[in-house]
Amino acid sequence: MDEQRVEAHVVVTGRVQGVCFRDFTQRAALGEAVCGWVRNLPDRNVEALLQGNPVAVARVIQQMRVGPPAARVTDIRVDMRPAEVPHDKFEIRY
Repeated sequence: MDEQRVEAHVVVTGRVQGVCFRDFTQRAALGEAVCGWVRNLPDRNVEALLQGNPVAVARVIQQMRVGPPAARVTDIRVDMRPAEVPHDKFEIRY
């Protein structure tokens, strides 16, 4: 994987399901040319895997800290790590 590509595993807590958070994250990622995925978790949190340029990934994470208008983010955990599997698109997982 390219040295300029990083991976972030992100878990967002708060009122983040039922408020279009996954769509919001996908739009943010596509706008920054970030690949990976986003999904709802059974515990009502949202999980995402972001891969791309370090600055672009940081921008997406910053947008996720706020979320869409109906969301209320109370916490966001970010784990930067080596990419295990390269992604070439961004998808919403169900």
